[in-house]
Parts: sequence; C-alpha cells; structure tokens
Amino acid sequence: MSVQGTKRRLSPKDVRSLKGERPIVSLTAYTTPIAKLLDPHVDFILVGDSLGMVVYGLDSTVGVTVEMMIAHGQAVMRGSQRACVVVDLPFGSYQESKEQAFNTAARILKETGCAAVKIEGGAEMAETVAFLSSRGIPVLGHVGLMPQLVNTTGGYRSLGRSEAEQEKIRRDAVAIDEAGAFAIVIEGTVEPLAREISDLVQAPTIGIGASPACDGQILVSDDMLGIFNDFKPRFVKHFANLAPEISAAVEAYATDVKARVFPGIEHTFQLKG
Repeated sequence: MSVQGTKRRLSPKDVRSLKGERPIVSLTAYTTPIAKLLDPHVDFILVGDSLGMVVYGLDSTVGVTVEMMIAHGQAVMRGSQRACVVVDLPFGSYQESKEQAFNTAARILKETGCAAVKIEGGAEMAETVAFLSSRGIPVLGHVGLMPQLVNTTGGYRSLGRSEAEQEKIRRDAVAIDEAGAFAIVIEGTVEPLAREISDLVQAPTIGIGASPACDGQILVSDDMLGIFNDFKPRFVKHFANLAPEISAAVEAYATDVKARVFPGIEHTFQLKG
C-alpha cells in the first residue's frame, strides 16, 4: 500500500499496513512550525515526552506532565495535515491501572485531536494496551530501552547483551503485539535482537538505536537536525548541522544591532504623504 500521495490524514491502520510494503518514516515534533516542515515527509509524528529534555531542559522525561503533552500535541496538530500524530503518555499517568491509562489517553485524544498514544512497557503493560485498543484508543508500544524507567535501570544504555535481557525484550514485544498495538518502538536494543523481533511480531517495528531491518525508523528531530551538536548518541545521524548556523546568525544579528545597522530604514514604518 502506498500512502504518500493521500490527501487525508494518515491513521494508525494506514501506518500498520505499511509493514512489508516499505519502511515507515517518523520523527518527533513539539511545535507548530516544525510539525509543518515534517508533515509532507513522514508517516507519523510523535509528540514525545522527550520534550522534557529537548524543550524544557529537564534531566529526564520523568518530570513531564499530561498538561505539557496536551499543549504540545495541540501545537503539532495545528501544524500538520497529513501525518498521523501520536502523543506520549507521560510517566505516572498510566502505570497505576488500565482505567487510569484510559482516562489519560481519552483526555489527550479529546483535547489534542491526535490519532493515538504511546505507552512504554512490555508484558506488564499488555493488559493496558489491550484495554485501550479494545475501547477505540490506538496504542504505539515501546520496548527495549525505556527512558521513563531510567531511575530503575541505571541510566541510558543499550540492552539485549545478555540472554536474560534478550528474552525479556523478546517476551515484551510479543506481549504488546498480541495485545493489539498498531506498531512498536524498539529503542536501544542490540541489532540482531531487533532484527529478530521485527520478523517475529505482526505489528510494524519502529527502530531507534535498533536495526535497519526494523519496519520503520524514528529520531528526535532536534538530534537529526544537529541542533544539539554537543550530544550525538551512536544511533543518531546529523542530516544537517544547524547549531553553528543558528549561532552564526545570532552573532550577525547582535553585531548589526550594536552597530545600528539593523534595523535599517527599510525595516521601519513611515508616514505616508
């Protein structure tokens, strides 16, 4: 199925149907202008809780609130027309019970107009994924490295290097797949395992620090654009290097302002006649 030329907004079902057809393209966005730039080129936009670090300068995603996700979800919806938009459920807003997850997810869908939510977790979250999916809320799963669990896993590191880790991630992916997730993010997982899981599950896999054999790929837009050029994980490729360009532009602006070169008369409003 080809969905590149469609006029309508893509749905989670459209994204799922791409497994075996072509690689799925995804990036994160948190603002209207960036969403507008991504929209023609991606299949789905993730309003990720990574906004906690990217936008707010937090040390992790743990401090992100539902209100933050709604505000940025609304901004991304305003800037996009064709991409499927998925919004993360932040830490503490869904783990307590499947009912809590439904209430949070329903609120986010209602207030943003997005198509789906993302939930981190494996077998322990399968019942919740099934509960939401059966009640009209499409779910993007997330296994492997889970940033919301950074306080219990000892930091950000690749997983799947031991048999025990491999078995857990494999079991998690199968459980989320069987629970009805329309797609599954695999993050920070050794390549052979991510490749194996992509063949094992029915849902398309979306890799980030995983495998080129995943059914799609996702990156944080600010990483891909080289806005944070002092932070480059192994799995990130800079498709642009905007940080020095932005810095140079600001320096030029400051120089012109100090020299009274900007604004020029052409940048001002004059009386007519």
